[in-house]
Amino acid sequence: MKRTNSKISVYLLVLLATLLLSAQQTGNRTEDQQDTTLVYVFEIKENIAPPAWRLTQRAFEEAAEIHADLIIIHLNTYGGMLDAADSIRTKILNSDIPVWVFIDNNAASAGALISIACDSIYMRPGGSIGAATVVNQTGEVVPDKFQSFMRSTMRATAEAHGRDTVISGNDTIISWHRDPRIAEAMVDPSIYIEGISDTGKVLTFTTEEAIQHGFCEGPAKTVEEVLEAADVGTARIVRHKATGLDKIIGFLLNPVISGILIMILVGGIYFELQSPGIGFPLAAAVVAAILYFAPLYLEGLAENWELVIFIVGLLLIAVEIFAIPGFGVAGIAGIILVIAGLTLAMVDNIVFELEWNIAFAEVIKRFFIVITSMFLSLILSLWLGKQLFTAKAFAGLALDRNLDVEEGFLGVESKQKDLVGRTGIVESILRPAGKVVIDDEIYDAVSEYGFINKGEKVKVTRYETGQIYVIKVNEES
Repeated sequence: MKRTNSKISVYLLVLLATLLLSAQQTGNRTEDQQDTTLVYVFEIKENIAPPAWRLTQRAFEEAAEIHADLIIIHLNTYGGMLDAADSIRTKILNSDIPVWVFIDNNAASAGALISIACDSIYMRPGGSIGAATVVNQTGEVVPDKFQSFMRSTMRATAEAHGRDTVISGNDTIISWHRDPRIAEAMVDPSIYIEGISDTGKVLTFTTEEAIQHGFCEGPAKTVEEVLEAADVGTARIVRHKATGLDKIIGFLLNPVISGILIMILVGGIYFELQSPGIGFPLAAAVVAAILYFAPLYLEGLAENWELVIFIVGLLLIAVEIFAIPGFGVAGIAGIILVIAGLTLAMVDNIVFELEWNIAFAEVIKRFFIVITSMFLSLILSLWLGKQLFTAKAFAGLALDRNLDVEEGFLGVESKQKDLVGRTGIVESILRPAGKVVIDDEIYDAVSEYGFINKGEKVKVTRYETGQIYVIKVNEES
C-alpha cells in the first residue's frame, strides 16, 4: 500500500513539473509575441467602388482573426463612389484596431476621405491628398446638396480625431489634431483659410504641405519605412492576398466579359428553340446568366428586384412561345423586361439619387452594352446555325442529299395542282385507286367515295401529297 502511494506521488510530481515547464514556455512565447507588433497590410489601388468596400470588410475580419496590432492601408486612388467611401470611412472610425494609411502617390476625392479617417497618415514624397469635390462620371460638379453632404462628412471625419483645449488667461484656444476647416476646404472651393486655401480653388496638399498642416505624420516610400518612421520597433507584416474568388469576380465584372456572357445567354436560348427537347444550349444560357448576375450581386450592384425583372421577362417569353399562338403583348413585354433586368443590374443604384441626366447617361451606357451584345449574338447565331448544318463535320445533323432520278427517286409534277376543279373520264376502275384521263393525259387518282367504274365522268376535288382525288360528277351537290 505504501509502495502504491509512493508511485502515485512520483507521478503527481512529474505531472506538476511538466505543467510548470509548459506554462513557462507558453509565457516565453507570449512575451516574445508581445515584443513584436503584428501589422496587417492590404492594398486599395483602384477606384473606390463596391469591390473596394468588400475588400475592406474582408481585410478587417482577417486582421481581427489573427489579432493584429495595427492595420495599414496601402492606398493609391483618384477617388470613386461616395457611398462606398463612406462605408470604408465608417469601418475605419469604428475599428478597435488602430488604422494607418500609406498614401502611395494619390489620395484624391474619396481617397482623401478614407485617409482622413485613419489614425495616422504617411505619404510618399511627391504624393498628394485632397480635391474631394463630388463629381459625376463626366467630371462635372454635381448639385450642392451632394457637396454639402461631402463637406459635413469630411468635417466630421477630421473632428473624430479629437482636439486639444488650452486656456490662456481669458481665452480658450482649441487646437484640432486635424483642422476640420481644412478638410472642408478640400471639398468647397469657396472656403478661405489664410495662408492655406484661396477662394475659388479646391484644396489639395502635397506631402510637405500635409505634414506642415497636420494631415500627414511623415514621408515614407514603403510600408517598412512607415513602421520605421513611427518607431514601431520589431514588426511582423502580414499582407492580404487576393483569393481566387476575388480574381474571378474582377474578371467577370469587366464590361467586355459581361457582353460576351449576354451573347452566350441569348445564343443559347436561340439554339434551344431551334432543337427539340432540352440540351446543351439551354445549359449554356443558364450558366451564362449565373456568371453574369452572381458577381454583380456579390459586389452590391444588382438588387433583388432587378433579378426578379429578368426572371419574369424570361417567363413571359416562354409563355408567348409555348402557350400563346403568334407573338404579341406577352412576348414584347418579356423582351423589354429581360433587357431592363440585364441593363439595370450593371448600374449602381446610387446614381438614381443624382440628377436625372446623370442617371440617364449611366443607364444608356449599360443599355448600349446589352443591346449591342444581343444584336451581335443573334447575327452570330444565324451565321453559326448555317455553318453547323453545312459543314462536313456536322453533316449528320441535317439531310443534305440530292434525290436524283438516276438513283431511283421519282419526282411529282407540280402541274397536278392545277387539275383541281377539272373533269375527266375513268380509264381503269377506281377501287378506290386507279387511273383517269384528263385532257388526253393519264393520271393516277383516288376516289373520294367508294368505287367508280370505267368510262364514268369524274371531277378532281383536291391535290395532296402528290395525289389527286376525284368524285363522280353526278354525285356533286
